Amino acid sequence: MRVNQVRMDIATIGGIIAGFFVIGLAIAMGGAVGVFFNAPSFLIVIGGAVSATVLRFPIDTVLGALRTGARIAFLDHQREPRELLEEVRTLANVARRQGPMGLERCPVSDPFLARGKQMIADGLPTEHLREQLIRERELDIQRLVDGEKIFRAIGEAAPAFGMIGTIVGLVKMLWTMDDPSTIGPSMAIALLTTLYGALVAYVFALPIADKLAMKLEGQQSNLSLIIDGLCQISDRKSPDAITDMLIVYLPEKARGPFAPASSLAG
Repeated sequence: MRVNQVRMDIATIGGIIAGFFVIGLAIAMGGAVGVFFNAPSFLIVIGGAVSATVLRFPIDTVLGALRTGARIAFLDHQREPRELLEEVRTLANVARRQGPMGLERCPVSDPFLARGKQMIADGLPTEHLREQLIRERELDIQRLVDGEKIFRAIGEAAPAFGMIGTIVGLVKMLWTMDDPSTIGPSMAIALLTTLYGALVAYVFALPIADKLAMKLEGQQSNLSLIIDGLCQISDRKSPDAITDMLIVYLPEKARGPFAPASSLAG
């Protein structure tokens, strides 16, 4: 029995770790690592970026998008279209031999595909099946879009608050020029907030936003493949005919194993 496996997205995790590691290594090679840690600078950047994001979006949307965005970005849930097509063909064969009720005993690895095949087994008409699945697809895609917007908003706000922290540090330094002991801490705030803002934006938030945008396109294509396939199964189409219809969702180099079925159907 196949199960839905959660796989870590090594590229995303490795890229973020590598970015922070390289910067941290450069700092360590220069010595005096402790001077790069400053609580007021961290508070200005993180607190400011989060506050600005909450001001732009409803708090429930922010929390939900952060959870969904982080899960999709760091956990590779996406299936290859070829794998989905194979599962759809398996379901089509089962439905052809055993009827719609036989689909209940046929395990699948994708939750969206599982919901759709259960609808077929429950006798939902094809028109209603398509409407329900399209509605669910739009909701799934909207959650990804919200996640991308939230992470991009954090990435845009972090450098801005880094600049605000720089101004705060410079003002404090200029205001207390008569006391040399305050110049160092004030300059630390001024410079480190800029550093923190750049790190949060360009090593964390914006790369995740771009990764979500990329996965959004793939997810939309996968869900469309599933919807078209399930509707064809509901209409009692043959596995070969379904393959001919769905093969367009596959890249050219992945169509080889399905080409014979397509040519026979033609």
